[in-house]
Amino acid sequence: MAETARNARQPALTDVAALAGVSHMTVSRVINGGPVRADTRRKVLAAIEELGYRPNSVARALATGRSRTLGVVALDSTLYGPASTLFGIEHAAREAGYAISIASVGRSEPATVKAGVERLRAQGVEGIVVIAPHVAARPALDVVPVDVPLVAVTATAEVAVPVVAVDQDDAVRRILAHLFSLGHETVWHVAGPRDWLEAHTREDTWRAVLTERGARVLPVVRGDWSPRSGYEAGRALLAERGVDAVFVANDQMALGVLRAFAEAGVAVPEQVHVAGFDDVPEAAYFSPPLTTVRQDFLALGRLTFDRLRRWIEGVTPPERSTVPAELIVRDSTRLA
Repeated sequence: MAETARNARQPALTDVAALAGVSHMTVSRVINGGPVRADTRRKVLAAIEELGYRPNSVARALATGRSRTLGVVALDSTLYGPASTLFGIEHAAREAGYAISIASVGRSEPATVKAGVERLRAQGVEGIVVIAPHVAARPALDVVPVDVPLVAVTATAEVAVPVVAVDQDDAVRRILAHLFSLGHETVWHVAGPRDWLEAHTREDTWRAVLTERGARVLPVVRGDWSPRSGYEAGRALLAERGVDAVFVANDQMALGVLRAFAEAGVAVPEQVHVAGFDDVPEAAYFSPPLTTVRQDFLALGRLTFDRLRRWIEGVTPPERSTVPAELIVRDSTRLA
């Protein structure tokens, strides 16, 4: 009777530990891929098999050698771009039957990113994505372990791991070509924060395009991605002469620019054209509706997942893969 009751109960981790003659912490390390001596690991796996111990996804991992779980190290995941990138990766993984484990980190310092990667490795993930928008991500990505397939979503190619990104250079060129097609001699720029790679890329491309066209390269007005900083940038632009076209590095700052111009009685698009970047869901409802660049985060997620899955399967991905952006023209750049 006691034997029947025992067989009816789902074996616990402590049962495995007792049968293998080890601590429950050792069993946990074996399950999560932690450091354990080879003979100890064999004893624990034999005990797991004998008892039929199968804790959720670990069962599949032990039976097939595959956890079908991916890890994501996410930085600044509360902001629109990183949050949408994370959603796109989760969506693609879920469609393919993979689970996602997320390690959110507050700073992109090498030690912090490495710690996030280590936490995911300890969970037995098959591959890792690092969403790395900051300048500090470059040295961080150079020190992560290389024994697990790892892909970075970042705007720089100057790292030691494969990179997936929206084609920022092409996106900026599209929006500037649109503004110049409206007859402007030059375009002002409200840039993002200095410690963001995408802000650097958008600013560098803006400067390159103006130089290529022989247009006057104007001083940059800088914000921090927030509407408040865009509002302050708009007020600064009001003090300049000849401002008739402005490319803003994200839509949230563009919202602030539009507010500053409206308060000063400067009509958009009649007196000045304003374009943003991102195509946030609210952009079509700004006053006026905002011309911007749409980043396809679902496509970015699918491409990132594809590159990581192929690497897990033994196919080394290219050093850099990009997703095109789409120019969305609305009333903020309409010809008066």
